[in-house]
Amino acid sequence: MSKFDLIIIGGGPAGYVAAERASDGGMSVALFDMNKLGGVCLNEGCIPTKTMLYSAKLLDGAVHGAPYGVIAENARLDHQAVMKRKDKVVKILSAGLAFKMKAKNVTVIYGKAAISGKTDFGFAVTSDGQIYEARKLLIASGSQSVTPPIEGIAESLASRYAITSREALAMTAIPERLAVIGGGVIGLELACYFNAAGSKVTVVEMLDKIAGPMEDEISTILLGSLKKRGVDFRLGAKVTRAERYEGVTIERDGEPAEILPADAILAAVGRKPRSDGLELDSIGVRTERGSVVTDKYMQTGVPGVYAAGDVTGKVMLAHAASREAEAAVANMLGGSETVNYGAIPSVIYTTPEAASVGETLKSAAERGLPANETKLSMRFSGRYVAENEGGDGICKVVTDGSGRVIGTHIIGSCASEIIASAVMMIESRMPVSDLKRVVFPHPTVGEILRESLFQIREDDL
Repeated sequence: MSKFDLIIIGGGPAGYVAAERASDGGMSVALFDMNKLGGVCLNEGCIPTKTMLYSAKLLDGAVHGAPYGVIAENARLDHQAVMKRKDKVVKILSAGLAFKMKAKNVTVIYGKAAISGKTDFGFAVTSDGQIYEARKLLIASGSQSVTPPIEGIAESLASRYAITSREALAMTAIPERLAVIGGGVIGLELACYFNAAGSKVTVVEMLDKIAGPMEDEISTILLGSLKKRGVDFRLGAKVTRAERYEGVTIERDGEPAEILPADAILAAVGRKPRSDGLELDSIGVRTERGSVVTDKYMQTGVPGVYAAGDVTGKVMLAHAASREAEAAVANMLGGSETVNYGAIPSVIYTTPEAASVGETLKSAAERGLPANETKLSMRFSGRYVAENEGGDGICKVVTDGSGRVIGTHIIGSCASEIIASAVMMIESRMPVSDLKRVVFPHPTVGEILRESLFQIREDDL
């Protein structure tokens, strides 16, 4: 029987980061994964999607290159070539991850793992008939796509007429008409790619806005930009039926509105924690609607058992999962780290990119926090103007009553990179008066953050 200081169930961004940090801390580690290291993010999510979207971005530059003096005739997307490169990128990163685990002396075990109870040593985990023991456990089993409660959707998924994001990233042919159910991050990113690849894309969203919790004006600008690129939207609409060869039936305010023809349906209504089959009850770990319940130190109600990532249902983002895992391991080693969820950024990698972190003016008001907001056009950045003909991006910075940044919301080129600086502003809690003395390189699009700080009136601090 193999014994370890720590067993981790799940090899995604929470699991493999935890394995690395625990090994660095002197722990012996076993990492279990059912399929491939990297989880959904590396194999079926973040990385494949961004690889495909970069190809779409290059195409966009070619098609709309005339104002920049670039003339490209008959530019098109070779979907087969895109998919081939996507597979290559995933393979390279997967190999690198496997090498890192080996270098850190992490024992990687492929197969389904389930908790089989407590032992004198700690906890027992069973996989393929073998029993493993560890003093501590980390549950990092991730999440899975949600199947919406729509008539006919189960049959459509079974026949592959309807697909989830997993199948969308492996499609060998581009559908002529694609109906996307859900206007959140996954739906919008894939809508952006398939639109560039030649599909007639229509996004159906129950809310009256896209991009979920993204700041309202950022969401509105993104909506307008995607419409200009040819993506159609049905907002405030609900899909009630999916039927092969016919498409989806949409209703508004409880009344049938239209039948939307589609050659394929993408169900992108979100994800849910994957905790079934882990036998958490065998050691008394509590769950709520499938989410593993933890305290602020990432520990469950069972001493020695922790959870991190999507399975906790807190913030379903890869970088949040990694940070939760780091905190969990630090606490296993005697620390008392917590995660600042007010400084977890969110990005939509469409063209243009949208990024957000912390409070909006609206959310601050709902929480009773005194706050002020400054809004600045991205055209105050010289590099943005040089690289974006007619761009309408904006940057919003939210400050609290003590003159500290508590939120930032950006739409425009490089938003995904700029937001990291805003995260550090929030984490550091440096007052705006001190942040103004920080020097940004020129010319960069990121200078928009510094310019925004100088728009804040002293009376507002």
